[in-house]
Amino acid sequence: MGWWRIGTDSLAGGRFVVSPLAETIAALKTLHAAAATHPGERAWLASSLPAYRARLAAEQLDALLVRAAIGPTWNADFLTPTPLGEGERSFGEEVEAVRAADPAGAVPQLAVALGGPVPEPLRSARDLPERMAEVLTWVWEETVLPEWPRRRRILEADVTARTARLGRAGWAAALDELSPGRMRWLGDGRLQVNARPYPPRSVDGGRLLFVPVTPATGWVSWEGTERFAVVYPCAGVLADASGPVVPRALGALLGPGRAEVLVRLGTPKSTSQLVALTGQGLGSVGRHLKVLREAGLVRRGRAGRSVLYAWTEAGAVLVRAQGAEGAREAGGA
Repeated sequence: MGWWRIGTDSLAGGRFVVSPLAETIAALKTLHAAAATHPGERAWLASSLPAYRARLAAEQLDALLVRAAIGPTWNADFLTPTPLGEGERSFGEEVEAVRAADPAGAVPQLAVALGGPVPEPLRSARDLPERMAEVLTWVWEETVLPEWPRRRRILEADVTARTARLGRAGWAAALDELSPGRMRWLGDGRLQVNARPYPPRSVDGGRLLFVPVTPATGWVSWEGTERFAVVYPCAGVLADASGPVVPRALGALLGPGRAEVLVRLGTPKSTSQLVALTGQGLGSVGRHLKVLREAGLVRRGRAGRSVLYAWTEAGAVLVRAQGAEGAREAGGA
């Protein structure tokens, strides 16, 4: 398995950041796979995929480049530069790191990503980083930017929830929740970042960054010994664009915010997931859960280090009854 040894200072200084470029790279990977990673992406993929395919059909070298850079074993390093982590940066500022990558190093990086020979058209090209920057710019402008406010809200809510989790339970618990099954805290300063047989890497004295994206994908990157980044799928991947319908009567009974929390608990969810899905603040979600538990509508349980909330029988009856009543009202209108 691949793991990092993280120094005490690097871990203490670790921070969560939102990156428009990372979100765009994750969107490119979703378009490349041509498969939605969660229900909330289906409409986006259906509307974006035809134009993306047309864009690559018109530029065959770009199509080869994307296929090679998103390799079966690794991402080409110039595709996934490590964020600076110094204040908020725009997509245009971030993508310059892709554009400025050394063209001479692009083909060797593609060979690593592919795990084998690089196709001849790519070996002969001298502008691969520039081309990749243009592909990413197209993906940003045509597919991500139109819904960036919604994506950014989900990402920022995830960061807020993770930061609160860190304050309550420490780094071990916070890291274990980032990418279950792939990433976990091993103890003794060791963080497993993936399940692949890569050699350990020392993160001692470097800046450690955690970057959420809305698609269900992730990767790691580093810039020498200065910066290291873990890109992980945020809790908001569980959401669709609009979320579940809150019955009008239930909203009037409980209040719209509390009712939305309740209707989302048909399947167990953590507080951080509810924050990301609803866009409500951590304090508000916590208060809603407290009231719902005291009313006997929600129960709390543990799954490993995570605390999950779900309907009690009374909660399920209430939500379903209100939903059925709303449907009858609509049918009789």
